[in-house]
Amino acid sequence: MCADKRAAFIEKIRVIDGVTDCALVSRDGIIQGKYFNRNLNEPWFGALSATLFASAESAGHLLDMEDPSSITIQAAGSSLLVMGAGAHFLIAAVLNGTAQKDDVASRICAVAAEIGEVM
Repeated sequence: MCADKRAAFIEKIRVIDGVTDCALVSRDGIIQGKYFNRNLNEPWFGALSATLFASAESAGHLLDMEDPSSITIQAAGSSLLVMGAGAHFLIAAVLNGTAQKDDVASRICAVAAEIGEVM
């Protein structure tokens, strides 16, 4: 996926009300595009996002579940949403505490579907 397309997808996610940070991450944990409103160890964030998603898939397989479409880590004041975006990518988005999580997830899901079509 070219840099312009990655940047356009990041912009679509970044402008969703409630999203404070976001990244397009390969399923092996490499950040392919990003918007961070804070300083953080970006390689670790990418690797951990991919690890979280892969771990959820593995746990689901042990229970004979279908693959998850997303996982969420909720904490006081914020949450992390990691969503599959086609066969090769994940979207990792940090949501503020006032975000309407269902609405945000639905809007991110639409972007994930676009990514899946392109890739």
